[in-house]
Amino acid sequence: MKRHEARRQAFFLLFEQSLNGGTMDELIDYANDAGSFSMDDSKGEIPVPVDEFAQQLALGVEAHTEQLDAVIDQYAKGWSVRRISRVCLALLRLALYEMKWESDIPVSVSINEAVELAKEYGGENDAPFLNGILGTAAKELQKNG
Repeated sequence: MKRHEARRQAFFLLFEQSLNGGTMDELIDYANDAGSFSMDDSKGEIPVPVDEFAQQLALGVEAHTEQLDAVIDQYAKGWSVRRISRVCLALLRLALYEMKWESDIPVSVSINEAVELAKEYGGENDAPFLNGILGTAAKELQKNG
């Protein structure tokens, strides 16, 4: 599975958690048991398990949610975490987690992937909002190491 698809899975898991709660381990088990994710092949849709990279990202975000939300609060001027759409919040957490704790992923890739997912699943203003926050955070991360 490509990393883009794994990020999509991680995003879905994070979004689901924001709606219904539960631990990420429970959500991953449920997704695997229910065949929640699928892939197109020549015969149609076939269920696929949650990708290892998706699990790594989703579990990482869950472990660092408080720190990630503090970063979001710092850069989302005039917006609290509670006011940000659940789609945008899940994507912000995902991208910021990658930027801070996944050193093998270029920051520009994390930002671009989040923006593309926001265009696909978010509202009209989510992609530019996300891009602004992540761009500012990236500059600070680069400056502070």
